Amino acid sequence: MIPVANPLAAYQKYQPELEAAFQRVMRSGRYILGPEVEAFEAEFAAYLDVRFAVGVASGTEALWLALRAAGVQPGDEVILPSLTASATAAAVVESGARPVFAEVRDDDLTLDPARLEALLTERTRAVVPVHLYGNPADMTAVARFAQQHNLRVIEDCAQAHGASHAGRRAGTFGAAAAWSFYPTKNLGAFGDGGMVTTDDPDIVERLRRLREYGWRERYHSHEHGWNSRLDEVQAALLLVRQRHLDADNARRREIARAYRGALPPALRGPRCADGGLGVEHLYVVRISHPRRDALRERLNQLGIGTAIHYPIPCHLQQAYRKFGGGLNSLPITERAAKEVLSLPMYPELTDAEVEQVISATRQAVEEL
Repeated sequence: MIPVANPLAAYQKYQPELEAAFQRVMRSGRYILGPEVEAFEAEFAAYLDVRFAVGVASGTEALWLALRAAGVQPGDEVILPSLTASATAAAVVESGARPVFAEVRDDDLTLDPARLEALLTERTRAVVPVHLYGNPADMTAVARFAQQHNLRVIEDCAQAHGASHAGRRAGTFGAAAAWSFYPTKNLGAFGDGGMVTTDDPDIVERLRRLREYGWRERYHSHEHGWNSRLDEVQAALLLVRQRHLDADNARRREIARAYRGALPPALRGPRCADGGLGVEHLYVVRISHPRRDALRERLNQLGIGTAIHYPIPCHLQQAYRKFGGGLNSLPITERAAKEVLSLPMYPELTDAEVEQVISATRQAVEEL
């Protein structure tokens, strides 16, 4: 079986470097918020060309803490796409804000800036664009809209390490950006971890308090905070993977080109919008329902792992229905959720495995 994602392959590829980094931390005796975290924060900020990076415990907490640090208050409203991992909505709700679910564009399945105006109320405080599948959202239009209405932009970059829009890295357009280092991400840890990046010194000062009990100095809580710390082991391992990120992303693009050039025309996929450079976090195809489910079942029989990102839009999830939306309010999102299917995508896929995925997929489509 060729899995849809394979973090073990990344460990095997970089095993000597990763194990050396692990041993370095274990022998140091410093395991929480030490020199490895500081080094990774500095290197990741430099990679993005932003001033600050703050390591936290997960991508979900990165988004939640970024919203809080940017001034989102209980009772505020935050606009976000419904076609995203439920973690995006969870972070908004945890901040005390009300999520307002927005429609996506049909071509790239990222937040549609043209539909944001209709969602504005006097309580709207922020917009959270999601760079879905590694394709950057139209940040030029989102940032313009936010500026016109005095809104904060907090980018959800969980799937977009290294992506860019209009010549700028994803994660550099808003007040802050939230990153996930879940093991299957383009820049993945071997456990959990997250990061918030920003150019705003006030936001970063508050973030550093919020991630550790609201401390301004040790054991003195200036405000209510949390325990959300990136540990030294994960930071050291991420430093290794950071140095290979661009090469790994280039391999992902190479695999994507092979897929696009050989998969049947019946399978269309979200494309990166003009002016953007995606990083192929996932390779997603679309086929009409219920053919999608039949295709997935047949690919499994042929030894090809797949996944659905994401089967239920957030506005239809039991936990978030109460925030509104209605069964037919987001037709593009709801149709896409019934059509999307993720094929294997990770840089360690061999050319032979890529050809196996293509051959099996072509066969399965012909049999539908």
